[in-house]
This record gives sequence, C-alpha cells and structure tokens, in this order.
Amino acid sequence: MINRRSVLAACIATALSLGLAACGSRPSEKAAEQPSDKPLVIGISLPLTGDFSQPGTEARRGYEVWADQINKAGGLLGRPVQLKIVDDASSQDTVVTDYTKLITQDKVDLVLGTFSSLLNYAASAVAEKNNYVFVEPAGGAPNMFTRGFKYLFFAQQATAPHQADVFVNWIKSLPADQQPKTAAYPTQDDPFTKPVIESMQKQLEALGVQTVYSSVYPPDTTNFQSIASQMAAKKPDLIAQGAVFEDGVGLVRSLKQLQYSPKMLFQTSAPSNAGQYSSGVGEASTEGIFYTVSWHPDAKTPRNTDFVSGYKAMFQNADPAEDAADAYAAAEVLQEAVTKVGSIDQPKIRDWLHANSVQTILGPLSWEATGEPKGEFLLGQWQSGKAQIVAPAAAATSDTVVNPKPGWK
Repeated sequence: MINRRSVLAACIATALSLGLAACGSRPSEKAAEQPSDKPLVIGISLPLTGDFSQPGTEARRGYEVWADQINKAGGLLGRPVQLKIVDDASSQDTVVTDYTKLITQDKVDLVLGTFSSLLNYAASAVAEKNNYVFVEPAGGAPNMFTRGFKYLFFAQQATAPHQADVFVNWIKSLPADQQPKTAAYPTQDDPFTKPVIESMQKQLEALGVQTVYSSVYPPDTTNFQSIASQMAAKKPDLIAQGAVFEDGVGLVRSLKQLQYSPKMLFQTSAPSNAGQYSSGVGEASTEGIFYTVSWHPDAKTPRNTDFVSGYKAMFQNADPAEDAADAYAAAEVLQEAVTKVGSIDQPKIRDWLHANSVQTILGPLSWEATGEPKGEFLLGQWQSGKAQIVAPAAAATSDTVVNPKPGWK
C-alpha cells in the first residue's frame, strides 16, 4: 500500500526550482460569465501512474463525482463543466510541464490541484506565476505556505502541525482528574507525522503533562519491542505515536505482547486505514484508540451523504476513500468562489476565498493569507469495531467517548 505521507520529504526542495522555472504568460482578466453551451474547462494533473497512483486515482474519482453532480444541477455559471485531466506519472518534472501546458497552451478556464505536497509544491508555483487560483486537496507540508503565494489554497482543515489540535482541545475539556499526567511520544521520522507529535507534545507540556519518553525512529523500523519496553517501564497515561501505518500496527502488537495498555492511545494516520488497521491489530484491540482524519463517510457535514451516494453510484458501489473526499472538497471550494464572484476572474476568486469561509463535506474551510487553512481535523476513535467521529460535535457520528481505553483483548 502506498501511503501518501511516507515518501515526500527528500524531494520538496527540488520541487521549488522546478515549479518556478517553467511558467508562461499570465492570463488576462475574464469578464462576467453568461450562460453558455461552451464547456467551462478545468485543468488537472494527477498521478494516475507511478508511486502515487492509488491516491491519485481516488482523487480523480472525487473530482469526477463533483463534476457529474454539478452538471446534473445545471453546471457552473450556467456552463457545463469539463475536466481536462492529464497524468503526471508521480513526477515533479511532468507536473510542471502539465500545468504549464494546461494554462499557457490549452488556456483552461480554471485549475485544481494534484496529489501530495511533493507535486503540489511545484504545480502551485506554476499557477502562482500565471495568476491562477490553485485549490489543492493534498499538500499540507508546512513549507508549502512559506513562499508568500497569494493564489494557493489547501482544501483540508489543517496542516500537519495543527492536525492533533482537536485531540489536545478534547484533553483540555476534561476534568483535571481525567487528564493524563504523563505522556510518551514515539514518532516515525516522517514529514507529516513528526510535526503532529512535536506540536502535541509542546501543547500538552504547556498544560502540565509530563513527558516521560520521546523518540524518533527511522521509517524502515519494523521491530518495536525496544520502544514498547522503554515506554512500558515509564507507565505513561498517554502514548501519542506519529504512525503512518505499519509502524502503528507494529507498536500496538508490541504493547500487547508486554500487556501494557495506556489510559489513552493516539496515533496519527494508521487507525484511519479502517479495515487494514483492525485486521492488523485485531478488532477487539482497536477499542478506544484515537486518531485524526479530514473526512468520514458518516460525518454530519453538508452534502456528505450526496458525495457518498454519488461515488457509490458511479463506481460500482465501492466505498469512497478519504483522498476522493478531499478532492471533492477542493472542487466545492472552487465552485463556491466562482459562483459567488459570478465569473472566472482569477484575482476576484482569490480575494473572495481570502475573505470568506466555505462549507464542504469536510466541514467549514477558511484560510490564512498564505493559503494555510485555519480549522481543525476530525477526531476519530475506534468504538465497538468501527471507526467513529467524536469531535467536533457538529460532525460527530458517536455521542460518547471511550475514556479510559480498556485493556487489550
């Protein structure tokens, strides 16, 4: 399984030079749109082959569900939407070429982002140089937003350093005698998991939670017996792990072997891989484990049921993946801005997004001047063999929170 957060860090610096190099002329401002049979063309490059092909294919599906639904509702600005999707083959060079061609040669009306920080880092530079609004569904690495870009918007609730804020806020809401007193923080050396855990540790230490263990392990770590043993000896109330997938499963297995069960267990990405995770650790052992996620199929957010039913109808009753939902939400953001502006004038769309919040299937999204979102992820917890959302309340699929976590079974 290719995990979207596991192979990006080493290439991000290279992407900057690529993104700034191959950019063409800037588009002229577009006049207010009138209803027309002429398609409104949205250009998208996606990794349909290569390392990111699995999530890239899901992102394509999310965009296609959105386009199908909006066309059935009359189109965008009274025009049918046409997606012009090309394959960047998970390559930085290709994604730069793709967006340069889409904007300067094909002269598409709008663009939407690709998948991963690696590719969006370069692609967004092309859009920025050409004054095209670039709403992207999967590029939350912190340095995406340190370049002073004005046309970039990340269509998830938060970047990696803020991914666990919702969990920290839940802890803060507990009575003092129910809050953890001690915590352990093992994390994979990964550009997404590590900032999540570092931020959580800093916030909880400020709350008075004592750190009794902290470590960073290589991505290729497979034996977690030593890490688990060192933590068990400290008996922390909370274990918060920066886990991609296999490492999350591996640590739980090691803790079970030692028969050490903390009062709280949080993992970043691993528990969101629903069926694979429960199979890996054992369904009974998932009970009470926390994680954060951008989307859940049962979350009570606007149009979420329409997205799920539309996806199932289009793709043979398959369950939608989070990557598809994130792409759908990115398209919702662009749709709302274009509709409110009443045209495809790029600076006006940019300014509207900087000044407003958009309701999506992920919940409400709004942005800092850098394009970094300023919301919260959803807090998930495994309950009775099923992944539930327990916060925020508006999106919750369960009214209860399992606390403390029961012992291993």
